[in-house]
Amino acid sequence: MARFLIDANLPYRFALWHGDDFLHVYDLGDDMPDAAIWQYAKEHDLIIVSKDADFSDWIMLSDPPPKVIHLRIGNMRLRDLFVFLQHVWPQLAELSTTHKLIIVHETLIECIA
Repeated sequence: MARFLIDANLPYRFALWHGDDFLHVYDLGDDMPDAAIWQYAKEHDLIIVSKDADFSDWIMLSDPPPKVIHLRIGNMRLRDLFVFLQHVWPQLAELSTTHKLIIVHETLIECIA
């Protein structure tokens, strides 16, 4: 069963996100508005992974589900993004069990319980 819902603003074809723990918005219909993504994640107790600040704002005003992993890493080449995420993903997955919001920067990870 999926734990993470990967937003449409992130690459679909990352090997990191292929498996039972991951569902990509593209699989649900890539034209879903943010509010529909939020509602789907809420109904299915998923953690939204996105570069979109809207989800970070929304989680600050509500209680989980959903939880949010907000990637604030700027624009990276796909290869660099993959290497970066592969490196930090185990930590993000662990932190997501105890925090409602995780904000990921290139050199810092911020968490809000």
